[in-house]
Amino acid sequence: MSTPTFGKLHLIPTTLGDNDPMQVLPISVKHFIDSTDYFIVENEKTARKFIKRISPEKSQQELKLVPLNKHTSTEALSGYLQPCVDGFDVGVISEAGCPGVADPGAEMAALAHQKGIQVVPMVGPSSILLALMASGMNGQSFAFNGYLPIDKAEKKKALKQLEKRSLDLGQSQIFMETPYRNDKLLKDLLSYLQPHTRLTVAADITLAQEFIKTKTVQQWKSTSVDLHKRPTIFVLHSS
Repeated sequence: MSTPTFGKLHLIPTTLGDNDPMQVLPISVKHFIDSTDYFIVENEKTARKFIKRISPEKSQQELKLVPLNKHTSTEALSGYLQPCVDGFDVGVISEAGCPGVADPGAEMAALAHQKGIQVVPMVGPSSILLALMASGMNGQSFAFNGYLPIDKAEKKKALKQLEKRSLDLGQSQIFMETPYRNDKLLKDLLSYLQPHTRLTVAADITLAQEFIKTKTVQQWKSTSVDLHKRPTIFVLHSS
């Protein structure tokens, strides 16, 4: 009796903003989207627009899209991989960047491994890694910490802990904020961190208005930058 041939689960990177996808994505992404109709997506409207830009000739009516977001039930997730069981490849598309890295997708990858379905990570831009690459910080030892607490006291405590961890371990600390709170976070960083701590601000990565600078906290205090509603990654390193 032959072993059934499963389709594969592809994790499809997307752009970090409204630029030409083929400026930042390899041709392999286009080839996959051209040949696949099954997609697990964070947002259907955004995913359809992305697919249309990558593969304008592809029939939108034939696309089979299912949602993967905070409202998706655990029970629904298992059924999302049925096309793979039936021999069809399935793609996961998040809102920006790489699925499973600060974006939905990890649950599907974990479930695919449990079911014996091959998981294929496709090449594309990750704002986290691109910010680290350009920062001049420690690319040998670093940690991504996601979003910091909103509460002022908790945020101050978290930043002090990240600064201490960086100093103790020689480890660069990466984090982010909701874009409309970026300016407030930068102000807090300059208030709570030590003057000699290095801080990278990386906004609108890969876009025409890309801004990436590394300065000490003291130097940032005399620098003016508007980060409001601009997707931004922050990296700190204390030494």
